[in-house]
Amino acid sequence: MKELPDLENSVFELIRRTSTDLPLDVEGALRTALANERKNSRAAWALCAILDNVALARKNDQPICQDTGTLVFSVRVPVGFDVNALVAQTRAAVARATQKGFLRQNTVDSVTSVPYETNIAPGCPVFQFRQGARKVVEIGLLMKGGGSENTGMQYSLPEAGLGAGRDLEGVRKCVLDAVHSAQGNNCPPVVIGVCIGGDRATGYEHSKEQFFRKLDDKSPVRVLAKLESRLTREANRLGIGAMGLGGKTTVLGVKIGALGRVPASYFVSVSFMCWAFRRRGVILGPDGEIRRWLYR
Repeated sequence: MKELPDLENSVFELIRRTSTDLPLDVEGALRTALANERKNSRAAWALCAILDNVALARKNDQPICQDTGTLVFSVRVPVGFDVNALVAQTRAAVARATQKGFLRQNTVDSVTSVPYETNIAPGCPVFQFRQGARKVVEIGLLMKGGGSENTGMQYSLPEAGLGAGRDLEGVRKCVLDAVHSAQGNNCPPVVIGVCIGGDRATGYEHSKEQFFRKLDDKSPVRVLAKLESRLTREANRLGIGAMGLGGKTTVLGVKIGALGRVPASYFVSVSFMCWAFRRRGVILGPDGEIRRWLYR
């Protein structure tokens, strides 16, 4: 797989679909949330509006949200693959998707605030690469909205203000504090990604990697799977609800991973994805064509 002449077209299609078509597992969770709310309540109204928006975006081939967010590409490639060529073609696809209106022109220079009209800038889009013993290229895409990104939090345990020690109970207190602190500013219902351990940089990165998991999966680590379920229940008891208007569903799911750490540090990194949980993936064939879609 030395040359991928159609890679740009495939990545363009990945961006288009991610921007306009909410994955079915997320839409299904939103419909379940609506069914659990009292009819004609503010929560039910908000969820109906969200689902109407999802349907219109899919029908009209338009972005689900006006904030098309930070693009995070998670790429798995064979050993020795030319990632520089992949980056170049992906950037070209991002520029074309922006020109076609599937991405908003929402990347700006951090010093001057001058916009980058193509959304191509230093550090934008974000690429995460993994090489391994594989024959195909797999590309996952997250479109991470600003509201959910702004409310992410990182804790260094012990945290005296929360009474949180260096254990899973301390992790639990941190996650619930992050949910409570965000209120409706991250456009709930949200999905929460958590990393226990790592350093400050890898902790946040790993917390976002959790968003590539299906909503109905469980951590393979039994104690973390139990904590995921418990945190989902307890966060929903906070009553923040859809768009912060109150209700039974604040969180659609909690996904927890863990990294090694040095003894001096115990970080808990918490990331959020809003209800517009734009996450798609593709597996490419030898000519760069889309062989299979992920997260249908």
